[in-house]
Amino acid sequence: MSTWNCHGVSRDKGSIRSANYLNLYGLKQTSRQWNIKLIEALVEAGYHQSASDHSLFTKNTTSDIVVILVYVDDLLITRSSAELIDEAKQTLHNSFIVKDLGELRYFLGIEVLRSKREILLIQRKYALQLISEIGLAGAKSISTPIELNQKLTTIEYDKHVGVNGDEELGDMGSYQKLIGKLLYLTITRPDLSFIVQVLSQFMQHPKQSHWDATLRVVRYIKAAPGLGILLGAGPIDTLSAYCDSDWASCPINRRSVTGYVIKLGDSLLSWKSKKQQTASRSSVEA
Repeated sequence: MSTWNCHGVSRDKGSIRSANYLNLYGLKQTSRQWNIKLIEALVEAGYHQSASDHSLFTKNTTSDIVVILVYVDDLLITRSSAELIDEAKQTLHNSFIVKDLGELRYFLGIEVLRSKREILLIQRKYALQLISEIGLAGAKSISTPIELNQKLTTIEYDKHVGVNGDEELGDMGSYQKLIGKLLYLTITRPDLSFIVQVLSQFMQHPKQSHWDATLRVVRYIKAAPGLGILLGAGPIDTLSAYCDSDWASCPINRRSVTGYVIKLGDSLLSWKSKKQQTASRSSVEA
């Protein structure tokens, strides 16, 4: 499989053809109307809308494929042949006036760095902005996102076992906002998946220990804000998956946590860390 090049296409405000103008502007449902018009144009041109991700459109030929990813009025186009990318652009030009932004460099906080042999996806600018907003630009960085064998608990659990001194945060919104930003950072940082998954369980009633653990994650990010996902070029003939789980690691409900990664060739494709829905009776069950 050859390396795919990405191109950004952005819809200019007010540049839609006059026949569609009244349908798209001046209405409360402008975004919905735009999406309907775009889907109609792509489906009419032979594109297939994904059932699992409605913003993803694909079109296959005998040996090639073109993929269009939609985010509001910005589109990413990638393909396995140069002819298909020109055909996709012409399809959009037939219905809308669009602007070609060229080769993909930056999109939704994700930086795309490329060479002839690989592509690197990072969120360095986003991470540095996060560190600055929290006020930890001058703080000392650390090498691990969580303390060894640290167990975070809820307020109800502390009351039940008689633990005192770990008070509930007065500003719950700041904690929730920071967790949301860390969740977005896991798009290119698999090393944050486990700890962010743990911290996100305490969004409703965070304690001081939860806030301290969250700040530790930010200090960990500060040690290497440019870490990301490396996608290699070249033939791909393997799809491999790895998974593991602990047993009853949660002190609150004794549920296990499962983690998995999926690799396409040597490139990391998908990953997740999630608490299981039921309690396992043994490590074999977990």
